[in-house]
Amino acid sequence: MQEPESIGSNSSETQMPDINTQAGTITKLQAPNHSQDEWLKYGELVSSFLGSMPEYLGSFFDRYKQPLISVGLILGALISVKVVLAVLGALNDIPLIAPTFELIGIGYSVWFVYRYLLNAKSREELTGEIDTLKSQVMGQNK
Repeated sequence: MQEPESIGSNSSETQMPDINTQAGTITKLQAPNHSQDEWLKYGELVSSFLGSMPEYLGSFFDRYKQPLISVGLILGALISVKVVLAVLGALNDIPLIAPTFELIGIGYSVWFVYRYLLNAKSREELTGEIDTLKSQVMGQNK
C-alpha cells in the first residue's frame, strides 16, 4: 500500500497535525506577550492608587463634611419615618389595637380641652408655657 501524498508539500518538511482530524492531541498555548515587568508596573499602579485612597477619602470628607452630614441626617429621618409607619401599619392590623388608639386619642383631646381651653386663666397658662418653649428652642431669653 502506498501512503497518500500531500499536494504541494516537500518530503523534507514535517507536517503539522490537524486538530480536527486527530483525536487526543493537545495543542500548546503560546506564552502571553506581557512580560513580568509589565505586570509589576500594573501592580505598582494599583498599589499606589490604593495607598493614596485614605488620603483622598479624608480630604473629600473634610471638604464636604457639612453636606454629607446633612444628607446622612435626611436619609436617617426618611428611614425612621418608614420604620415608624411600618410599625403603626402592623399595629393597625391587630384587631383591637386600632380602636384602642382611637379611644386614647379622643380621651387625651377631651382632657386637653378641659385642662387648657375652657377657662381664661388656663389659656393664659398655656400661652405662657408655649412662649417659654419657644424661647428655649429659639435660644432667646426673656
